[in-house]
Amino acid sequence: MPAKLLTALVLICLLSVAGARAADIGSLESKLASAKDEAGSIAAELRAAQDELAAARREAARAAAREDELSGLLAEGEERSAELGEEVAESERRLVEERERLGRARTALAGRLVAIYESGTPDTVGIILGSASIEELNTNAAYLEQIQEADTALAARVEQVREAVEAGLERVAELKRRADAYNARLVAARSEISAVRGDAEAAAARLNSISAARSATLAELKTDIEGWIGDIEEAEAASRAAAEEEVGRWLGGPYSIPAYIVMCESGGDYGALNPSSGAGGAYQIIPSTWALYGGQGAPQDAPKAEQDRIAAEIWADSGGSAWVCAG
Repeated sequence: MPAKLLTALVLICLLSVAGARAADIGSLESKLASAKDEAGSIAAELRAAQDELAAARREAARAAAREDELSGLLAEGEERSAELGEEVAESERRLVEERERLGRARTALAGRLVAIYESGTPDTVGIILGSASIEELNTNAAYLEQIQEADTALAARVEQVREAVEAGLERVAELKRRADAYNARLVAARSEISAVRGDAEAAAARLNSISAARSATLAELKTDIEGWIGDIEEAEAASRAAAEEEVGRWLGGPYSIPAYIVMCESGGDYGALNPSSGAGGAYQIIPSTWALYGGQGAPQDAPKAEQDRIAAEIWADSGGSAWVCAG
């Protein structure tokens, strides 16, 4: 074979290999560009689901705490209602006794009236005329006056006791009615809170399922990124570090921590801000941690180099434990 022809064939082969490698790299770039958009969408949905999940769990906890509080109040109310019921029963028993006493007193007074009617009662003139001396007159008059006062006082006292017991019975019965009404409101409130808690727990379970599905999808993305890194290593005969850097660059980096975590946390957006937690930047660093590592201002407002530096220090100190998405 002529040397010129051999040289031409070698050049054609080299060009073919280079063209194939370029095509492979171009295909990978296309895949990564699409994956970045997918990762950003997944990350946004995952964060939204996580925020909703946290809110649902907080709502469930608040509802459960309120239910426990109302249960305690209900127990106190039922205890108080039982005490009032016992007071009512005791008042009713006393009322029966006083009524019996009143009945006996009235019977006695009626008997005396009949006796007086049948035998007559000496009046003041009769006592004066029938008394043999001043001393007997005084004695008889005093005795008559005491009998009359005793009879009157007995009837009045029994009547007062009866009225007092009836008033007490009415007061206690009113308190018991109020206690029962209060307990009824508590039962209704506890039932309502229990329903709210059930709804919140159902929402938390649903959102947890959504979060798990998003996490599974993100895990697939992680696997894809690992595959792309391997493809670049093979296509370009590059080291793994170089391949990781290349993938990171295509995804908006390179980043100081694994690209899949960044995709999950922020979709690679260095200006991202989570309003619920205050975390910001591509690495979603909370302000207190940012300040602890010497960051100035807000994380999302810092340049890429500063965010990369602080993220690298956090990773060196804590590894993936500092990021939820590291899982």
